[in-house]
Amino acid sequence: MPIRLNLLAEAQAAEEARRKDPVKRVIWIGVMLMSVLMAWSLSLQFKSMMGKKELARVAEEMNRFKKDFSKVQDDLKKVDDLNQKLHALKQLSESRFLNANLLNALQQTNVDDVQLIHLKLDQSYVAHEATKAQTNNNCVVPGKPPTVTEKIVVNIEGSDASPNPGDQVEKYKGAISGLPLIKEMLGKTNLVLLKNQVKTMLPAQGSTVGKEGMLFTLECRSIDRTR
Repeated sequence: MPIRLNLLAEAQAAEEARRKDPVKRVIWIGVMLMSVLMAWSLSLQFKSMMGKKELARVAEEMNRFKKDFSKVQDDLKKVDDLNQKLHALKQLSESRFLNANLLNALQQTNVDDVQLIHLKLDQSYVAHEATKAQTNNNCVVPGKPPTVTEKIVVNIEGSDASPNPGDQVEKYKGAISGLPLIKEMLGKTNLVLLKNQVKTMLPAQGSTVGKEGMLFTLECRSIDRTR
């Protein structure tokens, strides 16, 4: 049987040992990992650059929308103010005291021997400033818009020329008190008051020339109306 000799066996064994060297494997693995890490790092940097670019675009768009939003908010506030003023004007027009209605009611109120001499109407308005919302003991107290309180005082001066001056004053007072307009004006708490009455010579008006009678004044004070 022939004997075969491999003269390169030693060199081949050395080469095989070199290929199986663990250090070299680690180096190769390390190089591969570094390559992967570098690629991943580059991808992150690229994503970061794209994200910053997108963030800048969004921020610019938000600033533009913020200006538009502020303008819309200002417009809504103006619209709300106008609506409040329109509502207040509507309330005023619906509930304001009309002199013509008062004159018409007095013209239709007739009591024998009583004449209306003078009518005085005082209207005053007290303004109240708006109050801001406040926080009290962890509770929010809402603010109040500005308001105006209306005060009306009507003085009716008349004369009683009856045979017994003064007898018709109470009848005239009752007639005035029964007027729907006066009832609404006075509310449930106020009354028609007899402020004064003086027995004297009556002014020369028609049949009262040179006649003695009673001059009187009735006061109608309205309830305070706040709008």
